[in-house]
Amino acid sequence: MEEKKELLTMNHISKHFSAAVIALDDVEFRLNRGEIHALLGENGAGKSTLIKVLTGVEERTAGTVLLEGNEIYPKSPQEAQQAGISTVYQEVNLCPNLSVAENIYIGREPVKGGRIDWKTINANAAALLKKFDLDISVTRTLDSYSVAIQQMIAIARACDISARVLILDEPTSSLSTAEVEKLFEIMKKLKSQGMGIVFVTHFLDQVYEVCDRITVLRNGKYVGTYETEHLPRVELVGKMLGKDYDKLNAVTASDDGSREDGEILVEMDHVSGLGTIEDFDLTLRRGEVLGLSGLLGSGRSETARLIFGVDQVEKGQLKMKGKKAALKTPLDAIREGVAFCPENRKTEGIIGDLSIRDNIILALQAKKGMFAAITRQEAERIADEYIEKLEIKTPSRDQLIKNLSGGNQQKVILARWLATDPDLLMLDEPTRGIDIGTKAEIQKIVVDLARKGMSVLFISSEIDEMLRCCKRMVVLRNLKKVTELKGQEISEGEIMRYIAGGEANEKVE
Repeated sequence: MEEKKELLTMNHISKHFSAAVIALDDVEFRLNRGEIHALLGENGAGKSTLIKVLTGVEERTAGTVLLEGNEIYPKSPQEAQQAGISTVYQEVNLCPNLSVAENIYIGREPVKGGRIDWKTINANAAALLKKFDLDISVTRTLDSYSVAIQQMIAIARACDISARVLILDEPTSSLSTAEVEKLFEIMKKLKSQGMGIVFVTHFLDQVYEVCDRITVLRNGKYVGTYETEHLPRVELVGKMLGKDYDKLNAVTASDDGSREDGEILVEMDHVSGLGTIEDFDLTLRRGEVLGLSGLLGSGRSETARLIFGVDQVEKGQLKMKGKKAALKTPLDAIREGVAFCPENRKTEGIIGDLSIRDNIILALQAKKGMFAAITRQEAERIADEYIEKLEIKTPSRDQLIKNLSGGNQQKVILARWLATDPDLLMLDEPTRGIDIGTKAEIQKIVVDLARKGMSVLFISSEIDEMLRCCKRMVVLRNLKKVTELKGQEISEGEIMRYIAGGEANEKVE
């Protein structure tokens, strides 16, 4: 077997933000040519800081970075790009108002006769994208296309500027299964051409599907590098957590079944919304965790948005606590005792430049109204209570929320809604993009809240966590309810069958 040539070598990398804050402590990372290498660890493990050091966003305190044996010291992402290192982030960092072709060639436009040569730009952009099996109009603006296509465009751009190292930072979080498979095809093609790919993800299934090796970081330190095929998943999780993998298995749904005798809190009778769900029936009782399962765009988030008053009911009837509810705005829903943690915490959840304290009291202040201001003392009491209850890792309630890890940001949003003392808590992908340990904590919180009588509408793309938390599941497809499963009827095979459009008697391989 031919030994692969080492492409990127990071030796003894340290990054100190202060004497007390050490983000990286003597970290190692090695990437071969023609390799897909997973960089894994919990939130706060140091993955993002290592990438920032490599791409010139942060200056390293100590250590060396070698690219094909030559030391590099990029002072900016542009310098890193010139050296052959490109990064594609989960949130595509291109210009949505510019055309696809402009995004690909921005900053390096060909010139003819003293003017930008648009004909050449458009022709070259179309030819480049065809190499990635993308036959789209390059003159349309970037925001005309889905996140998946935007990511492919970003990858194509990275390859066109002669990248030798491609960093993919959580690229699959917002993609459908088909889009993920397409991305993997592209990654394997680039690998076969000799490119080294660093793959940062929280999806372990994807790691084992596409990665050759795995490097694990924990608490800013290097744990080890392993051949994927020789590292069992349980051992991998143990290395990431630094403990035995027993936390998730300890989370189980409430033993009282689906609370069939509980008071009906929410009832949707043949509800349809404009451009959302169609002819939808749903019943949610007090003290149960009801799961909504389906692919992206199946109607899961749309159902929650209707209940929260973001979108409007066009047909049918929505009842809350037995009475018809006219929820025209989210404030109407909040006053009815509804809380909603949206899917995208960055754009729809946190207010980055506000403190943890201010983020926590936002919804409660809205519920009380502008003429019943929450005092500073009361706000601090509420913040401290939920920081302790939810074990939010922060040096202070006054810390800006944008400085927290994704998992701790998610806990702050959860605290915001729990502070309103809701009857119904709706969670849309509450554990997306956060580490395994924090996932377990949030799942346990959900189950405990239901045991205390709160109703929870739980939306997740991860079927295994739905199975842990829910005793009743509604499966959606194409904006319609396909079936409802409860108790022993719920299994991964059964859910997958209905999502795929199969019947109950079909065999799932």
